[in-house]
Amino acid sequence: MLRSILLKLSQSPRLARFVVHNATSRRMARRFVAGETLDDAVAASRALNQAGRLVTLDCLGESVSTEAEARGAAETYTGMFNRIAAEKLNANVSLKLTQLGLDISESLCEGLLAQIVQHAAAQGNFVRIDMEASAYTARTIEICKRVRAKSDSVGTVLQSYLFRTEQDARDLIAAHCRIRLVKGAYKEPPSVAYPKKSDVDANYARLMQLLLPSGIYHAIATHDERLLDAAKKFAAEKGIRNDQFEFQMLYGIRTDLQERLVREGYRLRVYVPYGSDWFPYFMRRLAERPANLWFFLSNLFRRG
Repeated sequence: MLRSILLKLSQSPRLARFVVHNATSRRMARRFVAGETLDDAVAASRALNQAGRLVTLDCLGESVSTEAEARGAAETYTGMFNRIAAEKLNANVSLKLTQLGLDISESLCEGLLAQIVQHAAAQGNFVRIDMEASAYTARTIEICKRVRAKSDSVGTVLQSYLFRTEQDARDLIAAHCRIRLVKGAYKEPPSVAYPKKSDVDANYARLMQLLLPSGIYHAIATHDERLLDAAKKFAAEKGIRNDQFEFQMLYGIRTDLQERLVREGYRLRVYVPYGSDWFPYFMRRLAERPANLWFFLSNLFRRG
């Protein structure tokens, strides 16, 4: 119930204005968001690289309403790849298709994505298409497969809380597409998603066992120690080397686990978001962990 409320509130413009302009919430958001500028994200990425961790950069933002905004977002992402190369960072880029105009025109969105992927490929880099709410799942997967048919420098994300995900995983494996496996962070109806956490977790474990032996370099993205241990055990049993997949975690969350995985010799990539449009992302992080919410509320109305 609490998670559902928070995810609903993440869509509230009034609450967004209050939280974004509150000094305490802005400070707390820096726990999950590297900052509001690319310079902030580069600094965070450099520190993570020095600690033995890979990075994926994301300029926060969701649906745009004009073609000009979509083209501006595409320019931002090509600029990110240029900066990654200039700074010699071990990082790739994640993006949302609604930032590239998916709600405006599917052909516009696909064309912009193809340009970004081509730019990434020329620099030996990689684009990860983030998965959004279930209304976008089918279109995201189809666009990804079409662009992937022209370049192997693109992959996408699948969410274990959706009923459809196993078939999507099989289709994407057949297309030789790299997948990041997550549980899912949007509010979805029980007609399309498992309502119980135990079912989401069980499906995650099944999907992990489908992905890892596929011969494709996938990402297992979770902070759940039981699922991490299950993945490590499964990989060892099947003779899957540590360099044949990677774990992924979010910036600022479970840094103890991040350090442990690196010490154990696993590849660990950290999702580093930045930008001024951080409110929806911040609310989803609060919804995932009640301890984050209570800390936030206890500090929200303090002075400063």
